[in-house]
Amino acid sequence: MPAKQARNAAPRTEVTVLVSYGLASNGLPQAAAFQGWAAAAANGRRKAVEVSIHVVDTVEGQALNLKYRHKDYPTNVLSFPAELPAGVDVPLIGDLVLCAPVVAREAGDQGKTIEQHYAHLTVHGVLHLLGYHHETVAEARAMEAMEIQVLESIGIPDPYGAR
Repeated sequence: MPAKQARNAAPRTEVTVLVSYGLASNGLPQAAAFQGWAAAAANGRRKAVEVSIHVVDTVEGQALNLKYRHKDYPTNVLSFPAELPAGVDVPLIGDLVLCAPVVAREAGDQGKTIEQHYAHLTVHGVLHLLGYHHETVAEARAMEAMEIQVLESIGIPDPYGAR
């Protein structure tokens, strides 16, 4: 029998995550980890979300960043919000692409575990897919605060604490 939900708690979000790997997945987080991180980010923000996550190498990461952002280097995470026709109400929020070598390098540079950095970037990306941005200082502060809260809820330390 499922546990009863607290009276004032936000409803749990139903989250579907499809994970694919464009390189060997040895040592990379598995689908269950990505599922948990995405669920934590989406929880209470929508009734249901569906997202695909693709983990790539630097060649594919650089090609995607060049094609879609016109920047000729691989980046840690790219988010592609779903562009649905008006009136279509489905849980699909979009796609995330994570570049494994960049994530690994940044984790080392920042003194984080690779898992912590994947968790942070997954949360960050899902928040983007849900419509949150960091174009202004106020937006950046608000988004970072959400990221910190979500990550702390799943036992991951503040990724911005060492600044």
